[in-house]
Amino acid sequence: VMSCCGLLTAEKEPVPLKSIEVELEVRDHVATLVSTLLYENKEDKPIEAVFVFPLPGDAAVCHFSAVIGQTQIVAEVKEKQQAREEYDDALSSGQQAFLLEESDQSPDIFSLSVGSLPPGESASIRLEYVTELAVQADDGLRFCLPAVLNPRYQPQGSEGASVQVTSVPASLVPYSLSFSARVSCPRPISKVESSSSLDPLQYLNAEKTQATVKLAAGHKFDRDVELLIYYTDAHQPTAVVEAGQASAKPGTLMGDQMLMLSLYPEFPPAVMSSVTSCGEIIFLLDRSGSMDFHTSGSNPSLSFIPFSKDTLLLLLKSLPMGCYFNIYSFGSTYEHVFPKSVEYSEKMMEEALKKVEEMTANLGGTEILEPLEHIYSQPCIPNQPRQLFVFTDGEVENTKEVINLVKKNSGSHRCFSFGIGEGASTALINGLAKEGGGHAQFITGADRMQPKVMQSLRFALQPAVQDVSVTWDLPKGVSVTVLSPPLTALFQGQRSLIYAQISGQSSEAVEGCVTVKYSLAGHHSQNQLCFSLKPAEDTGLTVHRLGAQTLIRSLEMEEREHRGQQDGGLKEKVVELSVQSGVSSSFTAFIAVNKSDGKEIQGPLVRINIPASSEYFSKGYLKTLQINIKKTIRNHSSKMMYSDCFIFAILFSETCLPEQPLRDPLLQLVSLQKASGCWLLDAALAAALGKTSEEVEKPKPEVWATILALIWLHGFKTDAKEEWELLAMKAVSWIHAQHGNNNLHSPPGLPHKPRLHPTTFNMHFTCCLMYL
Repeated sequence: VMSCCGLLTAEKEPVPLKSIEVELEVRDHVATLVSTLLYENKEDKPIEAVFVFPLPGDAAVCHFSAVIGQTQIVAEVKEKQQAREEYDDALSSGQQAFLLEESDQSPDIFSLSVGSLPPGESASIRLEYVTELAVQADDGLRFCLPAVLNPRYQPQGSEGASVQVTSVPASLVPYSLSFSARVSCPRPISKVESSSSLDPLQYLNAEKTQATVKLAAGHKFDRDVELLIYYTDAHQPTAVVEAGQASAKPGTLMGDQMLMLSLYPEFPPAVMSSVTSCGEIIFLLDRSGSMDFHTSGSNPSLSFIPFSKDTLLLLLKSLPMGCYFNIYSFGSTYEHVFPKSVEYSEKMMEEALKKVEEMTANLGGTEILEPLEHIYSQPCIPNQPRQLFVFTDGEVENTKEVINLVKKNSGSHRCFSFGIGEGASTALINGLAKEGGGHAQFITGADRMQPKVMQSLRFALQPAVQDVSVTWDLPKGVSVTVLSPPLTALFQGQRSLIYAQISGQSSEAVEGCVTVKYSLAGHHSQNQLCFSLKPAEDTGLTVHRLGAQTLIRSLEMEEREHRGQQDGGLKEKVVELSVQSGVSSSFTAFIAVNKSDGKEIQGPLVRINIPASSEYFSKGYLKTLQINIKKTIRNHSSKMMYSDCFIFAILFSETCLPEQPLRDPLLQLVSLQKASGCWLLDAALAAALGKTSEEVEKPKPEVWATILALIWLHGFKTDAKEEWELLAMKAVSWIHAQHGNNNLHSPPGLPHKPRLHPTTFNMHFTCCLMYL
């Protein structure tokens, strides 16, 4: 049964989508993607094909057209209900029509309806969008082409039909993908990497500022296509000024110049070398059935849950003494380890770890809204800034509602989000971090979760930036309107983007300046960037579209906050801006109708839902996805028939997971560390270090055991330093504190009262190596 699912319709008709061709152009940290989808109807009757697919959640869809035979039809952006009615009217009149619309629940899911394809006819659909590229922990810029659309879970009691998703195992998706990219930047391109196989990078000039790359032949569209692009000096602040659209009226968004600022604040080294010892750290872990998927990385026998539990172990061991913490987990219901956050101690840490060890993916669906509401209902602890860590594969349907809740509570916390596995909702993961003033990370393919999570923990333990302000210095006659939401969160090494509309002209000065001021741990700092007001060449309207999309998303969220109140003009503003800029929104859609030949398509239409690639469950876990599909069969001889039906899709694998492999030696050592930062000298530590009990028996057991553990980390796990650096700092602080205790003396070879700052601790290791 599984081998047929999605490949054929219920009437055994073949799927009409044949291929997808993708061309990507990356300029510095902005990407433009053009995707061409080829459809062919080999049936003896006309068809209506519906294809539901994912896009990056922050993408601005800005062009949609179709080519049928020799005729090209360019779609227009119109109010969504109007576009739907025009589409239905066109099909009822026997005309070909195409409708592209964003999901009402999530901005990273689009549906494309291809209507009235005659027998034997082909249609080539062209879709274009622009998007920003996120900066990763290693300074790489990440582009992701979502290939996997996991079924979105609809919360219990929610109204309306869920998004129509026909999902099949990725290996059975019948359409192919070709993918090529062109990269250009003012700075040299050092490398381009991918989790998929790539042909060698081809440089186009001697300066290595332009290059091309493409997927290797034989690529299967069975996972997200991820590119990591590395530039020299990737963190340099930049400014791009783009000329307005020639046909647009000056003073409008598209008629004026558009500015995009990329800022990287540099914090004082003295502040960055310290970490706060306070804070309320709350972990929220997805335990829905989909978290029992097999990973597609280097350990395919493991599901997401064991990786998440190992990561929680590392996080709990790395927390500083003096903070507060709690762990929530959710599915159709939610659980918490403690009724409210507790002070971090050895007893509380061990109790939490026992609960973590018992966790499985057994909580059903993915209802994240309720546990978030409970967390926000808990009063904040005085002088303990709240930091929320969310781990999920992102299979929620009420994305916009969840993000709106986080925004409402953004003044009381920072939110760090982690998208786990192929198909995680970019709209959800990026939206949680953006509105929660935190940082988003994606763990796919062979990625290790721990390094990315520990980077976010270091961000969370940084002193919070306060009193952020942005001021402008522009020539007389020139004004600026900022389109981006106010800056509230700044992190060392994290980029902040600001879009602004520049109105007016100056006959004298051709340069402007922007200054970002903020307070950090009592230090008042500022960063200034000067930029030319002369428009950059050959940028098209990319910056305008990204600026328009930024403003559209802000207005959409404001509209949801005021829905049901008196202010009903926000929706109209979004529609007007969307139509003016040609950028999609939740209230508009792209509509194209072929009126060229005037011929009516004869016969009833058969609706076909084209399958998207999906992952499926292991370990015998059964998950039922209920999809409410309205199947419409239109008879153009004045007969209209509608039928409602429910289809239940059960995806499962009958094979259980094999036995878990031996635990990672690093995690084995980490699991033995105490909350204070020390290790105990016992048989378990000896085993973790690969020694016998006799080899490690020395005076002053706790101090010596801790030094042994630190030496092992620095000697054998330098490649994973970002994972254990925080807990090593805690261990060094513990050692330093012991020298104030008369019952403990320094181990032989160690100075009497060493200044064991983590950056200088390596100097003392040579004094201890003789004891190994």
